[in-house]
Amino acid sequence: MFNELTDKLDGFFKKLRGRGKLTESDVKAALREVRRILLEADVNFKVARDFLKRVETRAIGEEVLKSITPSQQVIKIIHDELVELLGGNWSQLRRSKEAPSVYLMVGLQGAGKTTSVGKLGVYLKKHGMRPLLAACDLQRPAAVDQLEILGQQAGIKVIAKQGSTPLTVAREAKLEAKLTGLDTLIVDTAGRLHVDDALMAELIELKEELRPAETIFVADGMTGQDAVNSARAFNEQLGISGIILTKMDGDARGGAALSIREVTGQPIRFIGVGEKLEDLDEFHPARQANRILGLGDVVSLVEKAQEVIDIEEAEKLAIKFKKAQFDLEDFLDQLRQINKMGPLEGLLQMIPGASKALKGVEVDPSEMKHVEAIILSMTPDERRRPQIINGSRRKRIARGCGLSVQDVNRLLNQFLQMKKMMKRMGKGGKGLPFGFGPMPG
Repeated sequence: MFNELTDKLDGFFKKLRGRGKLTESDVKAALREVRRILLEADVNFKVARDFLKRVETRAIGEEVLKSITPSQQVIKIIHDELVELLGGNWSQLRRSKEAPSVYLMVGLQGAGKTTSVGKLGVYLKKHGMRPLLAACDLQRPAAVDQLEILGQQAGIKVIAKQGSTPLTVAREAKLEAKLTGLDTLIVDTAGRLHVDDALMAELIELKEELRPAETIFVADGMTGQDAVNSARAFNEQLGISGIILTKMDGDARGGAALSIREVTGQPIRFIGVGEKLEDLDEFHPARQANRILGLGDVVSLVEKAQEVIDIEEAEKLAIKFKKAQFDLEDFLDQLRQINKMGPLEGLLQMIPGASKALKGVEVDPSEMKHVEAIILSMTPDERRRPQIINGSRRKRIARGCGLSVQDVNRLLNQFLQMKKMMKRMGKGGKGLPFGFGPMPG
């Protein structure tokens, strides 16, 4: 997410920092470079123009050009304006005065709307809500089946009725929520390949019947300006109150995220960052601006860690790390906890400086699975005492996991180096964040 945009802006900032004092013409020339970078990232040209006008107005002021570090001041202005462009502050979803609070999910076909319904249900359930899902997409084949499967996986009830009408299903779902004490209703709706009158008429009818607390537009983040144009059309004809951008774990250039809020005036609520039901992140503009500018996102990293890590176990493990007493079973536990936090590439983007330090290094998720397979092929005694693993044991472990002896050797050697490094850190009195050790590979 935003990788290409981040790399180009990082290169621009390096050149800007190397200039020392800046003149007004220097600033204008630099901002023309930023304009080119934004347009290449598929940012709406009007949004890019207005954004840079605001930056220029602030950047050519006397307090910036005559400051000791004018380039740093310009970068800070770009950061601040980027936060505002993305929405300023993140806000919780609105709730209705009377239960259930209804969230009407709308969007075009193929944007990931049905999956987002399931993800939002999991998110709200995790935050103490009692959601119910309504399968009102009766146009797309298997949409109802898909939502029912997602509901089973999430442990959330789904109201579905093949051969009915969306309005009938919606009414039954809202009544069911009231009768069973469920406080939230998330409604999946039909999509089309494009905005048309029939689709809008159906959605307007549902909105009038349900009176939703939020009407959330689901957009495919990889479609760039097409997503922005669709969001504008839905907002003008239906009225939306928030946006979910999907597929933001892919190679999206970021133009939709940087344009859609400015064009519609509505905030981005969440972004989909993976295929799992848990892969729905809150969209905090300040944190996203930090990521785009390569500054990391430690707050989100800590929040993800807190969700999956047992604090008491982490403290016990930290003591083991300091004394270099941890073994491969401890390491396997840590590996699994990291996997629960989401894709490794996404986690690395949250660490300040990691993107630059690991530039050009490909993070292969399968490598982590290989490490887990090697450790699982060991006996409990071998995991606790890896020093007993001799040549014959290494061959047996390699056969057990389907990898080579060289793979097993590499893991064991890297694990030994990690223990030595941890022992040195322990003597220096420095702990590890979240109780994690560095991973081999």
